[in-house]
Amino acid sequence: MALSLSPFTLLVFLFCFTTSLLLCNGFPVHPHHHHPRFAKQNYRDALTKSILFFEGQRSGRLPPNQRITWRRNSGLSDGSAMHVDLVGGYYDAGDNVKFGFPMAFTTTMLSWSVIEFGGLMKGELQNAREAIRWATDYLLKATAHPDTIYVQVGDANKDHSCWERPEDMDTPRTVVKVDKNSPGSDVAGETAAALAAASLVFRRSDPTYSKLLVRRAIRVFQFADKYRGAYSNGLKKFVCPFYCSYSGYQDELLWGAAWLHKATKNPTYLNYIQVNGQTLGAAEYDNTFGWDNKHVGARILLSKAFLVQKVQSLHDYKGHADNFICSLIPGAPFSSTQYTPGGLLFKMSDSNMQYVTSTSFLLLTYAKYLTSAHSVVNCGGTTVTPKRLRTIAKKQVDYLLGDNPLKMSYMVGYGRRYPQRIHHRGSSLPSVSVHPAKIQCSSGFSFMKSQSPNPNVLVGAIVGGPDEHDRFPDERSDYEQSEPATYINAPLVGSLAYLAHSFGQL
Repeated sequence: MALSLSPFTLLVFLFCFTTSLLLCNGFPVHPHHHHPRFAKQNYRDALTKSILFFEGQRSGRLPPNQRITWRRNSGLSDGSAMHVDLVGGYYDAGDNVKFGFPMAFTTTMLSWSVIEFGGLMKGELQNAREAIRWATDYLLKATAHPDTIYVQVGDANKDHSCWERPEDMDTPRTVVKVDKNSPGSDVAGETAAALAAASLVFRRSDPTYSKLLVRRAIRVFQFADKYRGAYSNGLKKFVCPFYCSYSGYQDELLWGAAWLHKATKNPTYLNYIQVNGQTLGAAEYDNTFGWDNKHVGARILLSKAFLVQKVQSLHDYKGHADNFICSLIPGAPFSSTQYTPGGLLFKMSDSNMQYVTSTSFLLLTYAKYLTSAHSVVNCGGTTVTPKRLRTIAKKQVDYLLGDNPLKMSYMVGYGRRYPQRIHHRGSSLPSVSVHPAKIQCSSGFSFMKSQSPNPNVLVGAIVGGPDEHDRFPDERSDYEQSEPATYINAPLVGSLAYLAHSFGQL
């Protein structure tokens, strides 16, 4: 069929053809931009939702501007068993226990997301700050007494034998602490890191609060370093197997010192890192970054001081960070990372998505440091550019958001198809507004076992994700694949801000 164009269409066509710098929609073309103009994914929408999720995990008295409205106040007497105020903070995942170790790591990663990419977040920056502050207000309460940290509220075994809303909790709110007699350098080091990182977030917007956070971080780190030991040694029956410290406490001491170095600029911490780095495992070949093992994160963070601030004594951390990067590059020498057939980074079957989000964040952050230092990664003769790191990170985030064999978004409430039966008590039980009467401990299990979609959509929650063959059954009982967690979301916040900005969505 011959193509007939009206004079008007012809004019428009000619105009667009001849105006090389303008697209038909009136946007200038940037030929040197890192990315194409249009992305398959709406990173801005995903960013908004990734932060909103934290409101669904809040414990304590909810504020008037609470946006996830099916949640209500909960845990209002937390801490009373030990005559301390431990109201607030976050439930870590789909249960009603407050675990201090992953909560502190979540706080550090949310803060790092804002430190690196907060300048790109526009209207979401304030929401991100509020998510951080909900955690730091709690961590300040948990560290109010010198040489003591309250590291858990709730008895996990008893909590897990019930399926009930946080608003209905009647299982023991056991309070667990570390102190001089039962130390926990891992949980204390991570708490110090969280407070120090958050102090940087509030430095301009709330200098008084920022100073309070950094002073507390210094004190908590001194406790972590002086009374050394893994917290799961003394608290095994409370914290294992849930958040046992498998990697030891050395990584948290290095990580805590790295954040205090960044937050205070006090040479004491640089000296501490120089003297203790090797014994704390700086050069170990462990390439899993998450709530338990911080070595890789510390390497990336300290490499910035060398690459950007030119602190020559931290030269080795660039090499250590490069080793981690080389382990991820498919086909490169020293590559040791498994990917699913659909291209998802795969570390382990239980909550694998946490490693996807944390690794993607490290890739984008390291790419930022390398770019500002005009540097690259060398993997046994293969040169890896910052652009390549960004491409790998984007592919992981895109997979998470729906660019995968199942065409399934692993973020609840994002995209056309997402998990309907997540392993989460509050989401799976009718809300207090719909069902004001208490739902008893064991009667909740009928909802848990039902095949119906969850009545309350926990918007922004990222689940554990598919298996090594890209399969995802969407079953509520399958906590390994279907349970969301705060530490899955926290690193993704920074990556989404970067990608939304890159594609002109913010």
